[in-house]
Amino acid sequence: MPSRDLPPPPPPAHLREWLDEGVVRADRARFLADLSRRSLGLGRLLSLWGVAAAFALGWTFAGLAVTAFAAGGPAGCLAGAVCSAAGTAVLLRAGLCCARGARRERQVRQLLCAWVLAGRDPGADTRLRAPARSAVWLTASLALGGFGLWLAFASAAGARPGTDTYGEVAYFTGLGMILWTTALLGLAKAAAYSRWTRTPAPAAGDRPRLRVPESRLAGV
Repeated sequence: MPSRDLPPPPPPAHLREWLDEGVVRADRARFLADLSRRSLGLGRLLSLWGVAAAFALGWTFAGLAVTAFAAGGPAGCLAGAVCSAAGTAVLLRAGLCCARGARRERQVRQLLCAWVLAGRDPGADTRLRAPARSAVWLTASLALGGFGLWLAFASAAGARPGTDTYGEVAYFTGLGMILWTTALLGLAKAAAYSRWTRTPAPAAGDRPRLRVPESRLAGV
């Protein structure tokens, strides 16, 4: 299927009774594997970091605008206006991408939940745990978060009067907080996905009673 198209939802229970069980099981395993890659794949991690890079670029334009306005003069005002417009455009674009990604993530989460409840397949459900991808998310997020914290606190602790300006300290502190927040999102996602995949699969007779715990997938 095209990379941008999501798998279809599972057929209703009264229709699955008329379908070949092997076909339904194969579709379930295939769709769950695809949805798992979409939720916790390397492309999703790079997409999250891309949005963070866009926010960092917008923050950089904002810092340049403040510096240009502080310099004064016609040239400084013109440069500040240009940087302000560029920063606003980049931040708005990053915000739209973030909202679109969250909406897409919600669709993937709902399909994952629906296909998990559509049956049981121990082999497919075990592969769904994806420990390698979870480890990549955790390791990369920890490294990014550590660098972000160091950048934020080191810029403030190492500032020297007369050498570093308040604008420079604010810029590096804000940049570090962007990286740290991105790392927290990655850690929360990986931890929630790992916790969800270790929840026992529902038995056929228990499915109606397990509709409420679907909310546990909110962090996937």
